[in-house]
Amino acid sequence: MAIPFLEEQLFPVHVSSGSAGGPDWPAEIIEKSSGHEERNTRIAQPLRFYDARYGVRTPDELYQVLELYYVAMGRLKGFRLKDWSDYRSRGPHQPVSRTDQDLGTGDGVRRTFQLVKRYARGPHEFFRPIGKPVAGTVQIGIGGAAATGWTLDAATGIVTFAVAPAAGAALSWGGEFHVPVRFDCRLDQISHRTATLGDIPSILLKEIRP
Repeated sequence: MAIPFLEEQLFPVHVSSGSAGGPDWPAEIIEKSSGHEERNTRIAQPLRFYDARYGVRTPDELYQVLELYYVAMGRLKGFRLKDWSDYRSRGPHQPVSRTDQDLGTGDGVRRTFQLVKRYARGPHEFFRPIGKPVAGTVQIGIGGAAATGWTLDAATGIVTFAVAPAAGAALSWGGEFHVPVRFDCRLDQISHRTATLGDIPSILLKEIRP
């Protein structure tokens, strides 16, 4: 049985703004006697990990986290998180536009396209599928002009055109997105604690695959 994902639930944004975390590739590293290393990873896409304890500044914010913990049934159900270090089709503080990221090229037949964000440093690049876009923020372009006749599945990041874009048409997009996460810790020590807010144990969150 599929475990429900709480699409409408967003981790408290004021807490996530002060949280620490980001992407990581689990790596297997074997150091040889010569000093050389063999390095390998079993996943093509990184997993993101966060610690929200640093973002809790008031008892009200702590209670918002506890409410979500109950609704999510602890580590069982996933929800959305705004990663303030990377939540837009461009840099965190840059306004988005419909030409920020490539969406694909029309062929006159295909009608569905997955949102993807490109990261690049010189000749090197990496492509990240965007599966949890923020409804109402996404813009779609065709040849740079605003596209019409399309719908967005905010649960998967798939854009569907009513009519297949013409062959050779350059498609693009811009907008905001969330990271799908779940709690990766127990909060029993927090819910019954009497210590000050500065003594909160780690509130760990882990990205989950769709």
